[in-house]
Amino acid sequence: MQPRRLAIVCLLLAAAVAAQDRPNVLFIATDDMNNDLGTYGHPLVKTPNFDRLASLGIRFDRAYCNYPVCNPSRASLMTGLYPDQTGVRNNAKYFRDTIPSVETLPQMFRDAGYFVARIGKIYHYGVPTQIGENGLDDPASWEETVNPRGRDKWEEDQIHSIDPITGNLGGTLSWMAQDGTDEEQTDGIGTTAAIEILERERNRPFFLALGYYRPHTPYVAPKRYFLQYPLHMVRLPVEPLDDLVDIPPAAWVDRPFQLNLPKRQQRQAIRAYYASITFVDAQLGRLLDAVERLGLAESTVIVFWSDHGYHMGEHRLWQKTTLFENSARVPFFIASPAHRRNAGRGTQSLAELVDVYPTLAELCGLEPPGHLAGTSLVPILEDPQATVRDSALTTFDTHDRVNPRRPLRPRAVGYTVRTQRWRYTEWGPDGAEGVELYDHLSDPKEYVNLARAPSERGTVRRLKQMLRDRVQEATAAPRL
Repeated sequence: MQPRRLAIVCLLLAAAVAAQDRPNVLFIATDDMNNDLGTYGHPLVKTPNFDRLASLGIRFDRAYCNYPVCNPSRASLMTGLYPDQTGVRNNAKYFRDTIPSVETLPQMFRDAGYFVARIGKIYHYGVPTQIGENGLDDPASWEETVNPRGRDKWEEDQIHSIDPITGNLGGTLSWMAQDGTDEEQTDGIGTTAAIEILERERNRPFFLALGYYRPHTPYVAPKRYFLQYPLHMVRLPVEPLDDLVDIPPAAWVDRPFQLNLPKRQQRQAIRAYYASITFVDAQLGRLLDAVERLGLAESTVIVFWSDHGYHMGEHRLWQKTTLFENSARVPFFIASPAHRRNAGRGTQSLAELVDVYPTLAELCGLEPPGHLAGTSLVPILEDPQATVRDSALTTFDTHDRVNPRRPLRPRAVGYTVRTQRWRYTEWGPDGAEGVELYDHLSDPKEYVNLARAPSERGTVRRLKQMLRDRVQEATAAPRL
């Protein structure tokens, strides 16, 4: 054997041996899921397996995405960089075009001797158009990949959409209560594939990433999940009549076909979204059962995250692409066997999705690359009352949602910081296109914009400087 090849083989063997003493990682993502879960206090949505996951670890009550759109958010988490640093600010850009040499999160595990695999949507895929395909996947990240494709895709022509003109299933409210079983759905097939990999690879360290497509529109689930939510039980958000008066134009989304929907149609859409969440919950339960059955519970870190939040009628908005709490906040859980003494606790500590990469590196004893912009959340796992950051930063560029029927809508880049008490947002340079300030102590639903309130001038001044510092940090050239 040539000396160079021998050296490479020796390094790989050494990495594999070292990995034997490190925990596995079960890395679970979901698409467009907000915090309407039972474990987060929702009065109607049934999510017993999210309750179960929360009992195994820490539930983060104030976790935030870094960009409220699928591709930018996922590229940020997977590279450990902010969207301005990845150059990914829409659903079309591939992060390797701007940062080709970056070491991704799964690459770090692969280089450390782990078996690394992906099932479903981890990097960006158009839904439902690219279900069953590779989308904007990163081949360098994985040793094995599975692209499930199920009945929800095969019978796509039967899905109901409120858009009668374009039939845009992935970009507007669409749904179907489907015949058949869980295992026939794309996410059911993905769960089955994940369980098979767990069974096959359980005797060596693994990083297994499973990305669910639901509850992204179209909201498709077997009929039995719809039946859990009778239409008369679905409540619409109660919004103040003057809610939109003090919202800057750049902050609000004008989507065709989603304005002034009949109340019955709103309830149908919300019921379908809830059904999709409960369907994902059932798949999570299958996965947790397999982890226990295979004796992996005490050797596996489980992480669950959503790429961003979601509006279901709040502020008269639907879907994502805003800097309100509904769109920026995400469900987020970490179950670490090494921190089981704190299992079942929630934390009010602020967290960002960009923090996932350094957190998993520390939990698994790996040396992270030097470019990471996030902060490890391990101190919070050790003490849920601890804090590692005083704000969470989210950004959005409105050019991705301009309505051609409203050409005067301003194009602006927005940045927002969420602190324990406040949300402060600026649109355009130095807030030229609008400023927002919400007091979550008295106004958790963000109905009253206090940015111009004389009593809050000091608050605005302080948060303006905080935002400026955070944006400078998030736009700095990465150390690649």
